[in-house]
Amino acid sequence: MIEQEKLNLLLRNLSISELNEMQRYVLQTYDESDDVILLSPTGSGKTLAFLLPLLGSLKSDAKGVQALILAPSRELALQIEDVFRTMSSGVRIGSCYGGHSLYYEAQMLENPPALIVGTPGRVKDHIERGHLHPETVRTLVLDEFDKSLEFGFEDEMSFVISKLKYLKKKMLLSATAMDEIPEFTGLKHPAVLNFLSEKDTLGGLKVRKVLSPSKDKLQTLLSLVCHVGNEPTMIFCNYRESVERVCSFLRSEGLECKAFHGGMEQQDREKALCSFRNGSCYLLVSTDLAARGLDIPEVKNVIHYHLPLNEEAYTHRNGRTARMYAEGFSFVILHPEETLPEYLESVTEEETLPAENKKPSLPAWVTIYIGKGKKDKLSKGDIAGFLMQKGKLAKDDLGKIELKDHFAFAAVKRGKYANMLKMVANEKIKGMKTLFELAK
Repeated sequence: MIEQEKLNLLLRNLSISELNEMQRYVLQTYDESDDVILLSPTGSGKTLAFLLPLLGSLKSDAKGVQALILAPSRELALQIEDVFRTMSSGVRIGSCYGGHSLYYEAQMLENPPALIVGTPGRVKDHIERGHLHPETVRTLVLDEFDKSLEFGFEDEMSFVISKLKYLKKKMLLSATAMDEIPEFTGLKHPAVLNFLSEKDTLGGLKVRKVLSPSKDKLQTLLSLVCHVGNEPTMIFCNYRESVERVCSFLRSEGLECKAFHGGMEQQDREKALCSFRNGSCYLLVSTDLAARGLDIPEVKNVIHYHLPLNEEAYTHRNGRTARMYAEGFSFVILHPEETLPEYLESVTEEETLPAENKKPSLPAWVTIYIGKGKKDKLSKGDIAGFLMQKGKLAKDDLGKIELKDHFAFAAVKRGKYANMLKMVANEKIKGMKTLFELAK
């Protein structure tokens, strides 16, 4: 059990005043059962709910990897790592995922941290290569387990779990209820903490249908985007090609938007999420890959450009808005040949769009790419100090900074970035020459 004084410090580091009810309950009951299943909606704070008790169980004098977290996507693995690092607990964490340097990860595992978070395939790879020694692992967390099954990671998870011979505790997390827990998880008589019945987490959601006069919905989408203005909005498509087509169209109309799907390079995916998070673009066009498991706060609108493939996808898309009692809107665009599936038949209220489009103003921020990261011994403080001193930015001109392994992103006021880039063009940061440019 984590001590109250330490808990208070960790929460301050996270800029959180107090835990929510679900997090308090998990923290209180974590030590009472060897196997725990937590069912809780998207956006309810599950990451912190398992990280806090897990941290309390790690031993400072133990060698090797003590705890392993399996996550279905790179973005979720990175998000978990970022939350843990922000806690500043003094405990080391490492991440392993596809698209990352296998060589670097192998080096990291030579002197392994207490905690590893990774995708099932990459963790399996490291075990097979002898980089990760599973005999020291005592705790396993299966985050977004239902999503891992949906992505087809059953064989990889089964392999990894079969190698963890000395597990003492297993925790499985899911945003949906499951009729049956696969036998390979090894969960026996788990304590089930079910918070899915609490409907009021989406109590502020308002659902509207938007009628498109033609089968091609692009012009209707443009009108809708102009109608909702510069509020953070996620647009969901069913296919990667559709994401690219929609994004290209919106850009041709002078709107700032980012694409996000599984066919993109990892750095481009991170750039898209960062730009959306820091307010330098209001529109994120994505497949269902972004429907859950990502740190995307304060989304006001969800637009279903394509009808969801099933009710579960619809629920998870909508889970991106109206989170934790906030108000949000979900818009379903329909062309004349489409009919609402059964689970959407209750959506009868129609959103009327203005006759003329009034395009929203450009975001107040832009995102700057910086060619060095935390593996180059760079910190957020280093970047902020450099941009204010050498780039002549005032404190209010600098927004959210995100630090990755080998690069970083910083939000800068739109009217200030061009001059700032000129000022730092020939300067070194911590003695290093690096690239500063507008992230496109």
